Amino acid sequence: MPTQDSLINMQYALCTYNPGNAAAQRAIAMHKRITITLDEDVYDGLYKIIGKRRISQFIEDLVRPHVLDTALDAGYRSMAADTQREAEAIEWVQAVSQDMHRETR
Repeated sequence: MPTQDSLINMQYALCTYNPGNAAAQRAIAMHKRITITLDEDVYDGLYKIIGKRRISQFIEDLVRPHVLDTALDAGYRSMAADTQREAEAIEWVQAVSQDMHRETR
């Protein structure tokens, strides 16, 4: 059975999830491998300027706004930046967690 502290931590993580956080997105997202064809000069430029291990992320960052609805992400980023709202959310999560802990089963 989860402890009260672990419930608070899980609920806090859910309330403060920021989809604008690229590291969090990469940890959750499934990646698909594709093959694309580029002009040799374009590839050489990517390799020199972006770097060998960064080309995929660079292309994904360029393409993402054109193929995904980012309005929801912007809304979540805006809410996460609101420190008063975040403080209220944390307070609410802690209160709910304490209520759950006191509830008889």
